[in-house]
Amino acid sequence: MAKDQGRKLVASNKKARHDYFIEDVLEAGVVLAGTEVKALRAGRASLVDGFVSIDRGEAWLEGVHIPEYSQGTWTNHAPRRKRKLLLHRQEIERLESKTRERGQTIVPLSLYFLDGRAKVEIAVARGKKEYDKRHTLREKQDEREARRAIFSRNNR
Repeated sequence: MAKDQGRKLVASNKKARHDYFIEDVLEAGVVLAGTEVKALRAGRASLVDGFVSIDRGEAWLEGVHIPEYSQGTWTNHAPRRKRKLLLHRQEIERLESKTRERGQTIVPLSLYFLDGRAKVEIAVARGKKEYDKRHTLREKQDEREARRAIFSRNNR
């Protein structure tokens, strides 16, 4: 039997792109328990409150909610437990040095399966102020209106 090829998206964090300026993006493997994998394959997860912390040279994914597996038994996992991220030492050191800067944090952007393995896309991000968020929304709205005007002009 052939494995599932390609990328199967489980969850994405749209709020992160709204609340932060994304500066550097990385892909990391995630250490999961068996029932967590089954819950993810069912397409259930939430990255909204998630963040990455670095503790003693290891990267940890915290605050991500993977609900308990419905057919699980007493071996079920805790929904918001810390999960270890699989990164190279140089990547962890680079992330740690970037997050020492004021206003920098590491947030998860998406959780997916790549060739049967669970991966998380993480990003070094800087928080937006309220006026930055309004400015971004206004730019998107202006761009959308311009595309509509061009489309309606071309379809006359």
